[in-house]
Amino acid sequence: MLYYLFEYLREHFTIPGGGVFEYTSVRAIIAGVVSLIVAVLFGNRFIDTLKRRNISEMQRDAATDPFNTHKVGVPTMGGIVIITALLISCLLIGKLHNTYLILLLVTTLILGAIGFADDYIKTFKKNKNGLNGWWKVVGQVILGLIVGLTLRYSPAVMMNESVDVTIENNIEVVNKSPDVKSTRTTIPFFKGNDLNYADFFDFLGEPGKHRAGWIFFVLLTVFVVTAVSNGTNLNDGMDGMAAGNSAIVGLALIVLAYASSNYMLADYFDIMYIPGTEEIVVFLAAFIGALVGFLWFNSFPAQMFMGDTGSLTIGGIIGVTAVIIHKELLLPLLCGIFLMESLSVILQKSYYKSGKKKGIHRRLWKRAPFHDHFRTSLELIQKNDPGSTVRFKGSANLHHEAKITFRFWVISIVLAALTILTLKIR
Repeated sequence: MLYYLFEYLREHFTIPGGGVFEYTSVRAIIAGVVSLIVAVLFGNRFIDTLKRRNISEMQRDAATDPFNTHKVGVPTMGGIVIITALLISCLLIGKLHNTYLILLLVTTLILGAIGFADDYIKTFKKNKNGLNGWWKVVGQVILGLIVGLTLRYSPAVMMNESVDVTIENNIEVVNKSPDVKSTRTTIPFFKGNDLNYADFFDFLGEPGKHRAGWIFFVLLTVFVVTAVSNGTNLNDGMDGMAAGNSAIVGLALIVLAYASSNYMLADYFDIMYIPGTEEIVVFLAAFIGALVGFLWFNSFPAQMFMGDTGSLTIGGIIGVTAVIIHKELLLPLLCGIFLMESLSVILQKSYYKSGKKKGIHRRLWKRAPFHDHFRTSLELIQKNDPGSTVRFKGSANLHHEAKITFRFWVISIVLAALTILTLKIR
């Protein structure tokens, strides 16, 4: 709303510095600061309210924590703080007519509602299983379809597949390819640095391959949204873990989104120029501000947990952002922590089930998701599951969750840096 106010004032009145709100960098910084302040101020009241009403998560990992970290009575559903701060900041600072911003706001509301329903059932209905997993998947699939089909059919969503910026007679000349809807995406480590999904279907002929390419793109969008939101959800198991990793991923996405929205950077990195994605930079700045504000309370020892309300939402935001700027194939590297957590659970379950059919209890690692492996002893596993064996035992030294969280943050920083470097390493 402030954007439109300043635009009106600039057009009708002469106000010194009134045009500063036109700059994406300025609005992004303001959005981040506003979001952080709202999260901190609202977070205090939110915690007090939940404590007065005795709304808290059950003891988290009480039987498996060797450091006896008691978390009884810690309020949950803290994702509401993240979502509130994010929405307020974007509504104040953002261009609300921008299609990409609208998609990200819709993502926030849909996945926030799904996560809230799950937390509500766990907290108020005392059902530890929460919302049926299939309902979560249905919601994620619907969101993926909304995003994919909007990118396909919205007339406001266009891109220039190539941009060439030259200097002629001290004048900057920009040569852009025609505005098109494209299934082209960025891939790492290849000289051309891009891939067109439609090329997979050359055997269908010219009209058919583009139609099939878009169907593939929409289905891939559904998969990305579902996979990243679930991966983030699994990563949310220690104080500050998911919020910190997601903030780091958000910083990398800001760099990628800004490069896609600036024709000079798009030319330099040889990536697609996508007009309008500068608004994603503003959204992501608010996103990071909300996460940092939440970390004010969620860092060890946590004063509140984000719950599925937060974890599903921030994962969905990351996935949708990557799809919008056509960097979804960089996610396995950028979100390597989330991918590792998801694979650890899938492999652990598969390995355990295959052994159970043979009448034996076996595990790949002590516990899954993978971050729990480092704070769980073999003795504890044997006590809770007598006769079980562990394939990869790891070090006998157990680590406090604060140290595990910090080390996962370091890994996320390295992965984020490598993701950005892939734009030039070909």
